[in-house]
Formats: sequence, structure tokens, C-alpha cells
Amino acid sequence: MNKDAFKTIVADGLWRQNTGLVQILGLCPLLAISVNTINAVMLALATLIVMAMSNVAIALLRRLIPYEIRIPVFILIVANLVTVVDLLFNAWFNELYVILGIYIPLIVTNCIVLARVEAFASKHPPLAATLDGVFMGLGLLWTLALLGVLRELIGNGVLFSGIDMVIPGMEAMQIFPPDYPGFLLAALPPGAFIMLGCLIAGKNWLSERKKAKDRKAPLVLRGVPGENTVS
Repeated sequence: MNKDAFKTIVADGLWRQNTGLVQILGLCPLLAISVNTINAVMLALATLIVMAMSNVAIALLRRLIPYEIRIPVFILIVANLVTVVDLLFNAWFNELYVILGIYIPLIVTNCIVLARVEAFASKHPPLAATLDGVFMGLGLLWTLALLGVLRELIGNGVLFSGIDMVIPGMEAMQIFPPDYPGFLLAALPPGAFIMLGCLIAGKNWLSERKKAKDRKAPLVLRGVPGENTVS
């Protein structure tokens, strides 16, 4: 893999083809679990692990899987990997596992995972497929984390509630005064839709702003003595 291909995979996963803000995939966990930061981050990590492992597995087997039955085979591979992650969460983070509930097993049918397996992993070598899974997962992770931070902070005035389920002994951070009444809308599903819409709008604005700057950038002339730019 060359440097340009690596940069493309990173940029697409984290920003240009962000699964939550551009492709708008996996909205069920995106909106249901992002009620606080810890739930959002841990579910995103579980999805990232499944994406990376399923991408590399399918990239290794892509030449052996008949085209006609590829989707059932992909789902079978993903289901096995999700079962592994589900059991690990149950063993290591049991309290959090109970809270996340059905959303870990539902990774099997998550459009994000199946979309990357079909669109990328089945057509590229293992290294590129693994990196695609990792950075698409990281794009989902920062989106879910930001949404969780906003909803938790605005809704309850705290951050990292439930962190003791992941790191024993740690406690949530009280950001707003203890008498902060909270903003119920932020903690409810309508608030998740509104905040996600604001994040999508912000991402589109930043992208359009960058395009406008690129269009206004001066043209550099190389190899012409005494002339560096054209205004």
C-alpha cells in the first residue's frame, strides 16, 4: 500500500465518508446508546473491533467465497465475531453489558459493518481492508463520543457517568453546579436527532468552507523563474 492510498483510507474513515455524518448508517445505536459518553464509546469500540476483524477475515477469504452466496457468508463471519465480542463484554464489563443489552448482538445487522465488508473488504487485500475497518470504526467512535458528551453534558450537567463500570474507582465529573435542573430533551431520542442534525450541518459547513478556500487558493507555477503565483 502506498502513502496516498493510506491517506485516502484515513480521510474517508474519519471525515469524508464518516459513517454517522455522511453515510448516515447505524442510526439505531447512534441515537439510542449515545445518552452518555461511556455507553457510546464502549459500543463504538465493540463495533470497531468487529469491523476490523471481519474486514481482515473476508479480505483473506475473498477469492474463496462464491459471488452468489457472499452475503450469507459475510453475515455468518460477522455473527461469529460479534458473538466473541459479546462474550468478552459479558465477562469483563458485565454491568455495562447489561445496560448495552441487545445493541451488541445487533452489530451483526449493523449497516456500517456489512457496507464496509461488501464495498471494501471483499475487493481489497487484508492490510487495506483492516485499515479501512479500523478508521471507519474510529470515525464512528468520535461521532458517538461527541454526541454522547453533548447529550450527557446538556441533559444532566455531568460527564463520564458510569465510568466506574469500565474503570473501577473512578467517578463521573460534575461539570455544571449540583443544582443544575438538567435539560430533558437532550437525554431523550428527539434530542439525539436534533444534535445529530446539528453535527451533520456543522460537518457540511466545514467541508464547504474548505472547498471554497481551495477554489480561491492561488495557482502555483513551478519551473518559471521570477513567477511563483497567478492571482
